Amino acid sequence: MSSDSDAKRIASGPLPSQLVRAHGTRHGAHGVQQDAGPDPQSGAPFDPLRLCIFATIALLGWLAGPVALAVFAAIGFVGYWKARRKGLTKSNCYLRDTRLVLAYLGLLLGAGLWGMYDLLARLAGF
Repeated sequence: MSSDSDAKRIASGPLPSQLVRAHGTRHGAHGVQQDAGPDPQSGAPFDPLRLCIFATIALLGWLAGPVALAVFAAIGFVGYWKARRKGLTKSNCYLRDTRLVLAYLGLLLGAGLWGMYDLLARLAGF
């Protein structure tokens, strides 16, 4: 099998969190198996991990300002550019069409670069 077919096979399968729930165990920080906890189907409370991740990204953005925006937008743009060149036309991103995602990331990159320029201009007293 090629790496492309392996990636497609893995991407079409269940999420890792679903595999962990299916097996009923998970590995802790030291590789020791722990009980997976309550079954999400049984009415257990939802763990909003993604919200914590979003808050952490927002903190990094707030601390690093336009530099963080430019860096993350550039990384995303390059990733989507490569994926589009390999044939990806629809994304799981909210915008769906990779051309729209590239335009969005390009605008964010431009905003980050403009923000860095503006910040440097203000610091230099222009």
